[in-house]
Amino acid sequence: MKTSLNKAFLIALLFSLSPTLFAQGSTEYTGGFKVKLNEDGTKYFRIISWGQFWAEYNDNAPDDVSKTNLSIRRARILTFAQLNKKFMILTHFGLNSLNGENISPVGKGDSSQLFFHDFWGEYALSSDHAIGAGLHYWNGISRLNNQSTLNMMTLDNNRQSWATIGLSDQFARHIGVYFKGKFGKFQYRVSINEAVADNLQEAAVPTPAGPAVYAGRRLLGSKDAGKTFAGYFDYNFLDQESNFLPYKVGSYLGSKKVFNVGAGFFLHPSGSVVADGVGELSGEDVSIFAIDAFYDAPIGDDGSAITAYATFQNNDYGRDYTLGTTYETGNMIYTHVGYLIPGDKEKTRFQPYLSFSNRSIDAIDNNANRFGIGANAFFTGHHSKLSLEYSNLKYGDNDAVSVITLQAMVYL
Repeated sequence: MKTSLNKAFLIALLFSLSPTLFAQGSTEYTGGFKVKLNEDGTKYFRIISWGQFWAEYNDNAPDDVSKTNLSIRRARILTFAQLNKKFMILTHFGLNSLNGENISPVGKGDSSQLFFHDFWGEYALSSDHAIGAGLHYWNGISRLNNQSTLNMMTLDNNRQSWATIGLSDQFARHIGVYFKGKFGKFQYRVSINEAVADNLQEAAVPTPAGPAVYAGRRLLGSKDAGKTFAGYFDYNFLDQESNFLPYKVGSYLGSKKVFNVGAGFFLHPSGSVVADGVGELSGEDVSIFAIDAFYDAPIGDDGSAITAYATFQNNDYGRDYTLGTTYETGNMIYTHVGYLIPGDKEKTRFQPYLSFSNRSIDAIDNNANRFGIGANAFFTGHHSKLSLEYSNLKYGDNDAVSVITLQAMVYL
């Protein structure tokens, strides 16, 4: 009797999930498992999971380092629940870039640990506007600083577009309060957040008349350097994109006709610190501004589609600021374009693409250029795909670095 009841419960559960189970070719957060908690579906929870697995070949690796390496680029679980039409809570956790160098013997190392990427609650002020608080991803600056990792067109996001990772936030997320909504075709998201005290420069101190260090909260205190402010605004000329969740779609694979123009900002008063000739410290405001445009549309009736994106971003992290080959005070132009080859939507589809970025760097009075060429093979839309990309980075006077990466992705 108990076994029969268990089977009946399982069958009922599957039927309740079936409308949203493994949505074929989904480009937004409509996949995964949705469980209705009442008859009209106003109370529910949804679970989404995805993984990205990399094999990289770097011909520029040192002699004692393998040129080919395997890694788990991302392993994530996201769940959100709507208690009613007013309240929603979201939880997103996982890990990133787990490889042979940082994996630990018994799974207790820092890189092996799951951590919260997002954890926030939201209250709907009306059908078009909401307020929320927590560890959130309602970012400013640009579309790519709000990029979903489920449906990128390129192998990965343009790294410099995630302009504050590890500097003022935890992996592109701040603890704070946000407002989001829309007025007709105009969408907005703005936030006030806490800046982190310990970041990628937790041990750095400014040198007399030297470059800025991103350590405002740590060195000057939370009163003067504890808050950040961000916003992004875009106008949807054609089909309307959802802003139910913050994650921007990378490619709709021809399922929508979208043309958006946007602009955004990030401001951290006294976020960076400089020292004068005698070592006296003072704060410098960190300000980042961007404008961008996104176009994604089918071409004709043969299943082909185009995806195109371009942005200009001005980065001011303080006087002659640099950190590795990732963050610099200067300007950036980035663009990518992809073409979905005609074909049957129920069969494997292919999408070749190109990407290019140019960054001016005040500290070295020189540029950084990155070129990428790749292709996606979609077996079930973004739910299961392979991506292959060749990239070439020339940073200032350094030798160019070329990398070939193969990615396998599954998302349920």
